[in-house]
Amino acid sequence: MAATEPFHSPNRPLALYALGFTLFLYAPILFIPLFSFNSGLYARFPLQDFTLAWYAELWTRGPVFAALQNSLQVGLTVAVISTVLAVPAAKALARYRIPGKGPILGFMLLPLVVPGLIFGVALLVLVSRLGIPLSLWTVGLGHIIICLPFAISILLPRFEGANRSLEEASADLGENAWWTFWRVTFPTILPGVMASLLLTFTVSFDEFIIAFFLSGTDPTLPMYIWNQLRFPQSFPSLLALSTLILVVSFGLVLASLRLARLNRDLPGRKTS
Repeated sequence: MAATEPFHSPNRPLALYALGFTLFLYAPILFIPLFSFNSGLYARFPLQDFTLAWYAELWTRGPVFAALQNSLQVGLTVAVISTVLAVPAAKALARYRIPGKGPILGFMLLPLVVPGLIFGVALLVLVSRLGIPLSLWTVGLGHIIICLPFAISILLPRFEGANRSLEEASADLGENAWWTFWRVTFPTILPGVMASLLLTFTVSFDEFIIAFFLSGTDPTLPMYIWNQLRFPQSFPSLLALSTLILVVSFGLVLASLRLARLNRDLPGRKTS
């Protein structure tokens, strides 16, 4: 007699809990785009007329684009450096027998659990002792520290799941280790590399605490938004700017997750 799959009835309490949790998590964020289309100066109910004036006003604010350029420069640089450093680290942890691999991996991922406030104060003390002036370079250094664990956590499963027989076949055919990596290994881990670039860029672009301690006279975009909160007349434009940032950030995160899921769809992955 053929086995039949068990029938699972829908769990309505669990579904309601998931819906309530989602609303609790994202409802406050949805107020930002809602009030960004409000013609009133203050974010309060009842809403006034619908308007796009606050989005148009962004184009007249030169400091906004200067801060945006700073964040883009730091984010792109941090994403590339973090991913480049994470590739050999993830490969070493996945492919080689290293004494104390568990503690080493835990130490590398430590910035994920240590509060950013602690890192910000520690790095500020360090650069002050070394006589390094605060600038976008110091902000980038702090962002690399917090973004590197994200890159490693994305690339490590990719290396662990890759089919090593392809690399062994390349070596048997006479290819050296360098070209084996670029022609065999790198195409296999490419979705993870792209996901790492997107996610680390998003984390760096949105990061505030490290930038608060380490930025100099050139503010990043989160720092600019923080400074403008003191002026009520600038608040509606900041809501419009925050809405655009939310859309781009969610898009980048979703794209990075989508690329990470390609791990199971591309050739070279182990199958049972």
